[in-house]
Order: sequence, then structure tokens, then C-alpha cells
Amino acid sequence: MGQHETVATSLGDTVREGIGAALAEVDADLARRYPGDPGTRQPVHTVYVPGDVCTAGTVRAWGDAALAALDEHAPDAEAFAGVLGIPDELAEPVYERVRAKLEREPVEDLRIDFEDGYGPRPDAEEDEAAARAAALVAAAYRDGTAAPCMGIRMKCMEAAVRDRGIRTLDIFLTGLMAAGGLPDGLVLTLPKVTYAEQVTAMVRLLEAFEKTHGLPSGRIGFEIQIETTQSILGADGRATVARMIEAAEGRATSLHYGTFDYSAACGVSAAHQSPDHPAADHAKAVMQVAAAGTGVRLSDGSTNVLPVGATTRVHDAWRLHHGLVRRSLARAYYQGWDMHPAHLPTRYAAVYTFYREGLEQAAARLAAYVAKAGGDVMDEPATAKALSGYLLRGLDCGAVDIAEAARLTGLTRADLDGLAGRTARNA
Repeated sequence: MGQHETVATSLGDTVREGIGAALAEVDADLARRYPGDPGTRQPVHTVYVPGDVCTAGTVRAWGDAALAALDEHAPDAEAFAGVLGIPDELAEPVYERVRAKLEREPVEDLRIDFEDGYGPRPDAEEDEAAARAAALVAAAYRDGTAAPCMGIRMKCMEAAVRDRGIRTLDIFLTGLMAAGGLPDGLVLTLPKVTYAEQVTAMVRLLEAFEKTHGLPSGRIGFEIQIETTQSILGADGRATVARMIEAAEGRATSLHYGTFDYSAACGVSAAHQSPDHPAADHAKAVMQVAAAGTGVRLSDGSTNVLPVGATTRVHDAWRLHHGLVRRSLARAYYQGWDMHPAHLPTRYAAVYTFYREGLEQAAARLAAYVAKAGGDVMDEPATAKALSGYLLRGLDCGAVDIAEAARLTGLTRADLDGLAGRTARNA
């Protein structure tokens, strides 16, 4: 067929235009509800510290305690790899990176807790602690000692503690504004949500604060903590968590699974409350599908088995934690909770092993996709997006170096961002 010849068609432009007009509302709805990955860094974990315990030295203290645990219970790469079953070829690079991480940035996400970890206190005492938390966070960002993400978990929107939670949040945010404004890494957590209307109430609360201080609408986002059965399946039989994401009006940043409250609500006995219980898997599967494509991230819960005491006991707890983190990563839950400083070595060991053991294969597949060079796997754009996302997560947490990724893929960080669909990366 010649270059200027046209093929025959039967339908006029009016048909195509009519279909486009009929689907315009659907197009807009898809774009609003499913904007895709926000392009920001997601921390690999969250650490909760009670509001009356957290100090300016908390992050460094957790790192020092984690390093001390390594020194005592796994003083070299061979010992650490032997406990966790890390492949020989990865033992040294993973161990070195874990120690470097604990020295440089031991905590990626710190939540100052005014809920279960803090409990009921006299109002004057909680007022003082909330104001102190604001001063602490502001100072940490000012002097460069802050974790990449920091914020508070307030009390929930249930009637008994609602006013107290609102007041604590108001004191905290007001204190930050007085100290120079809201930091980019600010994260707020709304716990024990049962109804979408409670999420709507949080939105109205933040709108009022933004209006009072002349902030852009939507500036303040928040996490929704999934700790109740009603947040997964409502009385009407619908997936409540999907309604909660919608009710957040674009402010929901992530869904955090609460292992122990949710397990207890399902009647799971204390000895079996764990992130790998079938009840937990069901809840997180619903969360995952509800959040897919919305830009809302997922976080797994925690284990309450602490790596403390004799070395044999610490090693057993490390193996349990390492296995749970690896299990979560394979299921695309890229964040979790850590309850003790000695959990940090196994958190980072699991994360770094996960990203390093698949690095060369993922890089080769991505390079072949970009070059259209083929190979023994035929990848599609969606897979290329997943491959680049995998590499980016490894870069963000320190498992992979940018020079390493560039050498293996021939791609820049901007190239990887583009392939992953990240348009607003915040390093």
C-alpha cells in the first residue's frame, strides 16, 4: 500500500465522537480515583514511640541500640548470614549496608504515639506532650536529625476520645506552624477507623486547619489505620476500606494494618496473632485491591516477639521477624512496623536481601525491554513498570546504589522514574 493511500472505514467521525462524549465522565472518574503511584519515597517501616518517651535523641538511640544488638549477637557478616540464611554471595554486602544504614539513617518513619502506646492521661499532661512533640519534630527537621518521615498518631474518632484526639492534633499542627511551618515529611495517622464518615470528619478537620492558616487545600494528608473488622467488611456487605479511600478525598496516603487489634476483633487468640495469620492475609488482600491504582500505599503490621535476652532467643526472634518481612515483601507490602530497636537489623537485612538478590535479573530484563532486545522473557509495559519500581524502591532504602543501577540498566534515575510512572518523585 502506498504511503498516501488510506484504508477503507465504515463509521463516520460522529460515531467516535459520540462514544467519546458518552465516556467522558468515566474518563474523568478513572483519572480522579486511580491516579497511580504518587512518585514519592515510601519508608520501609514505621517505628512508634509513646508521646511521653520520645526525645530529640530517639532516632539515634534506636540506631545505637540496633548496632549494639548486632555487636553482641551477630558481630560479623558470616554470623549474621548464618542466623538468617542469607546467601553467601550477599552476606558481606548486606551486612555492611545494614550497619551503614543503622549509623546513617536507622529510622525511616517515626510516629510519636498518643493512642495505644500512650493511653489516657490528664488533659494538661497530654497538652504538654503534644506541644513538646511539635517542638521536637520542628527542631529535628531544622537541624537535619529528622527521620525522612515523622508525625503523630492521634486518638481515634470514636466518641469517648474524639475531642481529645482533635485537641492533640490541633496543638501539634499549631506548634509546627508556629515553629516555621509543616515539614515535607509530616505524616499523621488516624487509628481505629470503623466508618467512612470518620474519615470524612478527619478531612473536614484538616480543611478547617488549612483555611485557618492559609495553607493550600489538600496540603495535609493522613494514614488510615485498619484495625477493626468493620473497616474491611461493612454491615452492608461492602468493602468499607474502599469507601474510606473515597471519603478521604485524595488525602489518604496509606493504609496501615494493625495486627493485634484486628486479630483480636476476629477472635484470634493472643498466641496466634501474627501478620501471617489467615485473618491478616484476608484483610490485607482486601486492602491491596481497594488501594490498587489509587496512589494509597500499604503497610503491614508487626510482630510482638522481641529480640531480647540470651543470644539463642534473639536469634529465634530475628529469624521470625526476617521471615515475616520477606513474606510481606513478596506480597507487595513494602512497609511494616518495627516495635524494638533490635528489629532494625533484620528489617534492613530482609529488605536489602530482597532487592539485591533480584537486582541483576531485574536490571537485565529492564535493559532488554528498553532496547527491545528480547531474551528468554517477553515483558510488557506493566512488567517494565514493576521492574523499574522494584529498582527504585531498592534505591530509596539504600539497598542499591544509583551508579550500580545505571551500570546494570544503562538508565538514569529519571529514566527509571518515567518507566515506573513516577512524575513527582520526592527523594
